Amino acid sequence: MTTRPGKRITAMALALASGIAAGDVVPEFNPASGLTSWHVQGQGFDIKLVQLLPDFVRAVLASRGLSSDVIDAVSSYCAFGTIVRNRTAAALSYDVADWRYVTHDGVAHRGKTKAEWVREWRARGIAFRWIVLPEAQTFEVGDWGQGFTTVKLPPGTHFDLHYSWTQGGETHRTVIKDMQCASEEIEN
Repeated sequence: MTTRPGKRITAMALALASGIAAGDVVPEFNPASGLTSWHVQGQGFDIKLVQLLPDFVRAVLASRGLSSDVIDAVSSYCAFGTIVRNRTAAALSYDVADWRYVTHDGVAHRGKTKAEWVREWRARGIAFRWIVLPEAQTFEVGDWGQGFTTVKLPPGTHFDLHYSWTQGGETHRTVIKDMQCASEEIEN
């Protein structure tokens, strides 16, 4: 990977040494895969985002028999495997359409939602929808979901993720700083 794995491990070690508070971001570098994930827990709405290599995205879509133009379209996006979970004592809602990926030049980018992908695929005659994180859901206590989140950014791009969820009529906003799209491939 073109980023500095040692820096990620150091950041994770510092976070662990200082004790993780509710809502802190825990970056995890996997030396075996060369990929990083970001996990925010303790705020009730747990979220984990795992870098996905474009080749992994291509392989997943190809295994479903999708055409090369669909595979190329999706794998051209910065993609994360995303897991969200409600660990509170009440229902909560989120809407991926409200999330923004803010690059270091200050520009906010929208992710491409599941509804947008499904409309595009349907227009091509493809009945496929399972892989992308549903953009708007209400989770009861203990509910969770997973899927890809995608944003049109080049491989290796750094950004801050601004995301939100609503619970009890109150909107909560959080930022995960200095996330990074996976590089085109892992460098050993």
